[in-house]
Amino acid sequence: MAEARPDAGPAPAVVALKGLCPRCGAPTLFAGWARFAPRCSACGLDFSRFNVGDGPAAFLTLILGAVIVGLAIWLELAVHPAWWVHVILWIPLTAIAVIGALRVSKGALLALEYRNRAGEAI
Repeated sequence: MAEARPDAGPAPAVVALKGLCPRCGAPTLFAGWARFAPRCSACGLDFSRFNVGDGPAAFLTLILGAVIVGLAIWLELAVHPAWWVHVILWIPLTAIAVIGALRVSKGALLALEYRNRAGEAI
């Protein structure tokens, strides 16, 4: 049986879903909806040293955009609602889905960078 590292914190999925610090497990990862806090107030881990980048934002926007457009086309062909129904339905749903998924994906990437000790290549 593999021995866990002594500094192993919560699993990356738990870190991502609950916004926990990957080192100590305190709920201090985010300072806003999708903005990281500068550091963990419990253990002092510097979150600014991790480079999650903008990859999750572009990837999620494209994937969720394709899903939302597919659903909007299906609704239009099946029910033919008024144009304002599409506006009221799809704009908030898209914004909520992208922001929620962005928060989870950024948290997961930061947790994986911490766990795998990823860093910049020199």
